[in-house]
Amino acid sequence: MHHHGYLWTGPKPRFDEEALRRPPHAEPPAAGSRPELVQRYREMAAGFPISDLPPLETAYWLVKPGSLVRGTWGEPKEAAVWLGERMVEYMARFGIEEDRQLARISSLVDSTALRLDSGGDVSLGFYLERPSYLSLAVVTCSPNRSRPGLTCPVR
Repeated sequence: MHHHGYLWTGPKPRFDEEALRRPPHAEPPAAGSRPELVQRYREMAAGFPISDLPPLETAYWLVKPGSLVRGTWGEPKEAAVWLGERMVEYMARFGIEEDRQLARISSLVDSTALRLDSGGDVSLGFYLERPSYLSLAVVTCSPNRSRPGLTCPVR
């Protein structure tokens, strides 16, 4: 088991485009469906795996290109430290004063290490100067507890 780190920052309105953050339905539209529905499904099926937007379900980072992986660690604590370093890197830009507290960041690092150690994933988000948003995630891989069928994006 190992862990992959992901970071996305960008305009909050883009982050809010939930349709682009959902994997396409497992079954395509039925034969005879409206052409625009079929086209929309094709666009989503082709776009979701290559989009850099954070998926709504953290485990789905694993279907994204390996180039989006910001780091890989064998130990949960190492991955949690990376997450903490990113929070410190961005904390001066956090839009909420409480998120800038080092004690809060330390607590999040500790809880991240515990969650990863139990095989879970971690996803955190922070408002930056408006209208920007920071999304950080660490995903457990090989296997992922919530989506064991997803393969490792890094070979």
